[in-house]
Amino acid sequence: MRILHFSDTHLGFNDLEVVNDSGINQREADFYDAFSQVIDAIVAEKPDYVIHTGDLFHRPHPSNRAISFCLTQLKRLSVACIPTIIIAGNHSTPRTRSASPILAALRTLDHIHPVFEEAYEKVAFDDITFHCIPHINDEEGNLAAIEECEASVDENKRNIMMLHCSVGAQFMMEEYGERVYPRAKEPLFEKMDYVALGHWHGFGSVGKHPNVYYAGSTERTSSADARNDKGYALITLGESLDVTFHPITLRPSHRLRIDAQASADIFEELRSLATSLDVEGALLSITLENLSATQSIDIANRDIEGCFPEALNVQIQRKFRRSEASAATESVNAASLQEYFGAFLEEQTATAEEAARLNTKVAALFARYDEVTRDA
Repeated sequence: MRILHFSDTHLGFNDLEVVNDSGINQREADFYDAFSQVIDAIVAEKPDYVIHTGDLFHRPHPSNRAISFCLTQLKRLSVACIPTIIIAGNHSTPRTRSASPILAALRTLDHIHPVFEEAYEKVAFDDITFHCIPHINDEEGNLAAIEECEASVDENKRNIMMLHCSVGAQFMMEEYGERVYPRAKEPLFEKMDYVALGHWHGFGSVGKHPNVYYAGSTERTSSADARNDKGYALITLGESLDVTFHPITLRPSHRLRIDAQASADIFEELRSLATSLDVEGALLSITLENLSATQSIDIANRDIEGCFPEALNVQIQRKFRRSEASAATESVNAASLQEYFGAFLEEQTATAEEAARLNTKVAALFARYDEVTRDA
């Protein structure tokens, strides 16, 4: 028996102020392309079942375009008669019960089984049972769903558990309303042939549980997971469990770090990276570390971006030396003139006491400036 597991497709996600030739936000289009690649793989692989473990959409009220695209792609699985089970994640679950869940629209498609009612639901077939626990906003309701699942294990069939949560603190995404699976209930995993997880955006097994896996997301929602491959997992249930990861093709994404204190020429180093990496259409995150205030003033974002003219986007962060007043990581665009001036004074003065005295005067001058401009 073969099962294809994918998750966290976040359809409708958009970012950056870049549109493609069709007038669609380029990053939104990237998420659609990633989803299409997985659907293409499903149609080609023809697995016995397909499971999606949450966050089909990026928002509980996605755009018409996102809904239309999703229905069109899932209809391909419906026409192919491939049973597909989809549970709701925290991104696609309304925060109030008065709002209509978007996954209800999927009930119009044959062979597509959406689970979104904030309760345990069993989707049973002749040879296998899928134990589905979608995202549940209420903590007590979530625990009740797990306990109902415990009582519903069928020893005469294969059992697959589907969850959208973190299993352990290391898999938390620090998002509103996310659920952490209770440690006391982890023995339930041993009764399952496979536990399919969504929420964490990287593929992999979970600690001591050899049958518990995150499929990961199909696209990158931030520069933090630039190094993670994205795709789907193919599960084979035979005498033993076999899980293989199949990557899909995404635009290049790189996280670059330059030590400004150690670099003889920052721009020469950046240009060297531009020639050694695949940067055409890429998403770049560049961190300049150990900067002094005067260095930072001399380095314009547009000059850094100019080293990578073929990239789709260049995100720049600056980390100042610990001895300076700023002592924090922040985008240069977000730093105030007063903070930069304070860092400059600390660099140029002989003692910390002198820097503090001058900074007090600077603070008074900026306060006076704010007062004058406010009254003008």
